[in-house]
Amino acid sequence: MAIKVEHELHSRRRGRNLGVGLLLGGFIAIVFGLTVVKVIQLGDARKFEAFDHVARPAITTEEPSQ
Repeated sequence: MAIKVEHELHSRRRGRNLGVGLLLGGFIAIVFGLTVVKVIQLGDARKFEAFDHVARPAITTEEPSQ
């Protein structure tokens, strides 16, 4: 039978791990929120595809003039 006595070091580590976990969760929430706002702000999917500033004929809507 193992003796399970929790050292004071374990409680300090648990507190630090909880703090780091909360900070990481907050950072993820901020990045996710900014992404959602950016996608909603663009509105049209064609604008979202063209956001990289690369001209792609597949997403242009202009008819070639003859």
